[in-house]
Amino acid sequence: METMPGYLDLSGKVALITGGSSGIGKGAAIEMAKQGAGIALIGRTPDELEETRQEISETGTCRAYTADISNSQLLKSAIDHAARDFGRLDIVFANAGINGVWAPIDDITEEEYDQTMDINLKGTFMTIKFAVPHLRKQEKGSIIVTSSVNGTRMFSNTGATIYSTSKAGQVAMAKMLAIELGRQNIRVNVICPGSIGTDIGDNTEHRNTKGLGQPVQYPEGQIPMPGRRTGTIEQVGRLALFLASDASDHINGEVVYIDGGQSLVQG
Repeated sequence: METMPGYLDLSGKVALITGGSSGIGKGAAIEMAKQGAGIALIGRTPDELEETRQEISETGTCRAYTADISNSQLLKSAIDHAARDFGRLDIVFANAGINGVWAPIDDITEEEYDQTMDINLKGTFMTIKFAVPHLRKQEKGSIIVTSSVNGTRMFSNTGATIYSTSKAGQVAMAKMLAIELGRQNIRVNVICPGSIGTDIGDNTEHRNTKGLGQPVQYPEGQIPMPGRRTGTIEQVGRLALFLASDASDHINGEVVYIDGGQSLVQG
């Protein structure tokens, strides 16, 4: 294990990560494990979760807990179980989420709305709610929420109304909790990724979105960082590591965009 000296060292700390079996959650778990953190992964696909657990265990201590974050009872059980197994929680990365259905508003059903909001917004709320009592025991903690450029700085993905609303709601929630929990030495910050190389698109249903939005074209060369439009889970993982560590101990209630400048020209 190659830990970094000083503020990025997470030795002795425990990080709980939802949606930890793949994508951004996996990237963060790898980076935090490299710096000495014990990793508690929560995911809803047992086989994928176990595969990731084994991979991370080659670097450090990692345990896996199967739960769907939209099921409050199962989620609380998983968080409490992780806290008992490790004896503490110091870092919470509320990362799990789905894209859901992207469609015109009159094509979206109430059930589709509820599913996306239950996972993305309610799931984030319940993750933090159930983890905070464990963080308080350490008299210090860092909570990180994965939101998105969609709904916060970029609105060109027409049809992503439910998804964008859930992501905007996460930002408002985190800012409110940053004030509430800051007095208890628990920081709350938000990561807003742009296009990242993950498999989240696999759970996206595009329905009747062709021609729905307002087309926007930019002159050649106007997109920042040409040829690097898609980020990596490792890049987002390093940002999560920074926000989890003492290197960011005076950062609270902030939204950090990690998109190579994409949302600055695609708003």
